[in-house]
Amino acid sequence: MRHGKKVMHLGRKTAHRKSMLANMACSLIEHKRINTTVTKAKALKQFIEPLVTKSKEDSTHNRRTTFRHLRNKEAVSTLFRDIANKVGDRPGGYTRIIKLGNRLGDNADMAMIELVDFNEVYSNSEEKAKKTTRRSRAKKSTAEATAVEPTAQTTETPSVEEKNEEKSEE
Repeated sequence: MRHGKKVMHLGRKTAHRKSMLANMACSLIEHKRINTTVTKAKALKQFIEPLVTKSKEDSTHNRRTTFRHLRNKEAVSTLFRDIANKVGDRPGGYTRIIKLGNRLGDNADMAMIELVDFNEVYSNSEEKAKKTTRRSRAKKSTAEATAVEPTAQTTETPSVEEKNEEKSEE
């Protein structure tokens, strides 16, 4: 039974597990997505989500606390500079785990973990979908509508019947 056990041990001692998660988090911050096993991805998600939340408020204390976990100056500066700007309005859920299937060598479940706001495929499709779903226009005021109506009548295109009459005359 695993009563009260909140840490995924990943078959490693504490120091090795913390170093591995710190290295994986730095790689995720640098490359925006990495491939790993599903269990490591879930452990990494628990590790990095609080750090991204801390990066939203740029203070010396938050930078030092984040550095204590990541142990990499470049990763901390990238996290506070680039990633915090993109996720500033997001209330949580900064990472996404996508299962990829099994690894050839040992049949381990593989997954890709990525930062949600840095995936161009999903973000572009959402913007295009929003643009195509708009159907109605903004309503014009009565003064603008009366000013537009006479010009619309003078530049009216010929109807289908008039076009047919012209073709029959020829």
